[in-house]
Amino acid sequence: MLKRIVQLFIVITGGTIGYLYFPELFTTMGLTWQNWIQSVLGAVLGALILFLFTFWIVDYIVDFLRWVEDTLVRAPVADLLFGSLGLIVGLIIAYLINIPVQDIQIQVVNQVVPIFLTFLLGYFGFQVGFKRKDEFLNLVSKKDKKLDEELQEGAAVDPDLIPKRKILDTSVIIDGRIADICDTHFLEGTIVIPQFVLEELQHIADSSDGLKRNRGRRGLDVLNRLQKDLPVNVEIYEGDFEDIQEVDSKLVKLAKVMDGIVVTNDFNLNKVCEFQNVQVLNINDLANAVKPVVLPGEEMTIQVIKDGKEQNQGVAYLDDGTMIVVEEGKDFIGKTIEVVVTSVLQTSAGRMIFAKPKSLEKAL
Repeated sequence: MLKRIVQLFIVITGGTIGYLYFPELFTTMGLTWQNWIQSVLGAVLGALILFLFTFWIVDYIVDFLRWVEDTLVRAPVADLLFGSLGLIVGLIIAYLINIPVQDIQIQVVNQVVPIFLTFLLGYFGFQVGFKRKDEFLNLVSKKDKKLDEELQEGAAVDPDLIPKRKILDTSVIIDGRIADICDTHFLEGTIVIPQFVLEELQHIADSSDGLKRNRGRRGLDVLNRLQKDLPVNVEIYEGDFEDIQEVDSKLVKLAKVMDGIVVTNDFNLNKVCEFQNVQVLNINDLANAVKPVVLPGEEMTIQVIKDGKEQNQGVAYLDDGTMIVVEEGKDFIGKTIEVVVTSVLQTSAGRMIFAKPKSLEKAL
């Protein structure tokens, strides 16, 4: 259908050109007919010539139009909106500048310069609107927050009390615990999923490696749960920072632009955010913070499941994964026993609890 439309447009253009200019050509060649005959004959010849020309060029035009269509369809709405606004502003400025330029009595200046300025300022306007859209969005969001504060019956609201946007990285989405945290209402504010994180997650889900593929699909399932099943506001950020390659660097940049908080369980990203004064929430830190406190001398009931590294040691685990090393516990493997905590060791890998069987304590 598109090909036929292009061919029809070219034929109409050829007929128009032939109608306007071919009669003069006939007169120059010494062919004198009535004016209407020359006009009709010129239109027919012009349409026929360009129609024959379409068999060579129409496929290239159609391919170009389809490429433009695909590019526009895939482009984020924010990019198109701010790029178009920038283009309009650039064209308006070019029009205002061209008014005095056209009064100059130099033919080259008043005919060529306006065209050059129109293209140049239109291009600059589009680029400024497209590349600075993040700053514009952040400015608008701050104004909306200020307006909401003013509408709250004149009540003074501390800006620090307004929840900031929480920006999720790929690792915390794949981890999955973020969904449970949101379900318990411990995480306030809007959850932001950047488009470049979605693309990385989809790339992982399409990986040929089975483990990576499963991790990526699990992350997509977590996102579906966040958006559909949980009482949180999920926002997709469709922008991108094309001058930055690494996803972690894009997250830090987005957090600065949006004045948001990065949510991760990546140790390295955590350190980068702290270095660049970007707020960060680490899920692993939260998990360690909410583990039950165990003090020496406390008693607990555990099941010894395997032997330890040292002689006569047994190993058990709490529900949160904390390892318990049971001295003289090798003989109790597979049994549920009561133990007494002797010491607690906090390491970079987590927490370890050392204990002894309560029956041995009584014997002593």
